[in-house]
Amino acid sequence: MQTNFTQEQLKDAGTARANQILRTCVHCGFCTATCPTYQVLGDELDSPRGRIYLIKDMLENERKPDAKTVKHIDRCLSCLACMTTCPSGVHYMHLVDHAREYIEKHYDRPWHDKALRWMLARILPYPTRFRVALLLAKIGKPFRGLIPDPRLRAMLEMAPKHIPPVSRNDDPQSFAPKGARRMRVALMTGCAQKALNTDINDATIRLLTRLGCEVVVARGAGCCGALTHHMGKTDESHGTAARNIRAWTREMDRDGLDAIVINTSGCGTTVKDYGHMFAQTDMAEDAKRVAGIALDVSELLTRLEIPEGAAKGLRVAYHSACSLQHGQKVKTAPKTLLKRAGFEVVEPADPHLCCGSAGTYNLMQPEISQQLKARKVKTLEAKQPDVIAAGNIGCMMQIGGGTSVPIVHTVELLDWATGGPKPRSLN
Repeated sequence: MQTNFTQEQLKDAGTARANQILRTCVHCGFCTATCPTYQVLGDELDSPRGRIYLIKDMLENERKPDAKTVKHIDRCLSCLACMTTCPSGVHYMHLVDHAREYIEKHYDRPWHDKALRWMLARILPYPTRFRVALLLAKIGKPFRGLIPDPRLRAMLEMAPKHIPPVSRNDDPQSFAPKGARRMRVALMTGCAQKALNTDINDATIRLLTRLGCEVVVARGAGCCGALTHHMGKTDESHGTAARNIRAWTREMDRDGLDAIVINTSGCGTTVKDYGHMFAQTDMAEDAKRVAGIALDVSELLTRLEIPEGAAKGLRVAYHSACSLQHGQKVKTAPKTLLKRAGFEVVEPADPHLCCGSAGTYNLMQPEISQQLKARKVKTLEAKQPDVIAAGNIGCMMQIGGGTSVPIVHTVELLDWATGGPKPRSLN
């Protein structure tokens, strides 16, 4: 794609990166075949190619974003299926993130949109606040039919039947390995996951220590920054990310780390991109060090060679989170591990399509999200599974709200198969 940025514009690192990405695009349209919003809406401007044209026009002309452009950029899930499909290697993730930052700085959203985005940014990344919000949503859930705004209704719908108790395993501490130590790893315990499902981190710690890992929950680490990053709130996202970088580099410099383990794939995609996020800052080197040892838990378990298990007689439908298969290019490891542990693994039709969760997308764009959820649930249930497994808490909440089939994190099944307790949702 031909671009016409001035030399003055290209002095800005974000614009220079956008220019590189735009020039890579050859307009082929392969991305439209795998874009979930294009599949649902059928509008070229709701495809990656269409959004690329809108972004190019906005950035080149330093134009104040209009409502039409913002609408179509907001509708992007950032599922990154287009990056898997693209034959030219267009790094759409960096482009759309820069566009969102530009919109955040230059577009005056309606007051109710600003208020909603402000509220989500102040609640979701903070587990205690999120717990209080979930409790209030649970109380208000019976009255959701009286709420006119579909986004507020979606927030009430999000409230789980049971809010789990606080897990002390999320506090800063170290867990000794069972037997000889093979690795020392830091576990990212996250933010929203600590409020929605404490079993995931507990299962991860049990499994990794059983396999010979010393597991450290580093003091000062918390939210990865993804939720605010995808809203274009760069200062906030970089602030939380910087705290993680400082916390993990302290551990790396003190006693060493073999890996930073992440069991929420949306967080993993962001942490692995810290090197890019901080490239123009004085934290660039430390950010690269952190990103360089960040691993999804399934990647680490593949290295640890989980023991082979006997057949469990349990049919598992594996849902591949977009942030894992497209963002991190981790596609086969979770399925291989589950099969090795003794589970029968099946995969739904169109596994590349998003379930509609996508961070805060199911709250900000509930109509589109609901259509994607219904499609995903239908394809999963068609496999007649005993249980659904996924590697991302957002996907688990989204899919679990549309099916009676139990849904668990992949690591919960692997923990159970190697001596841990049966996942609570299967009891």
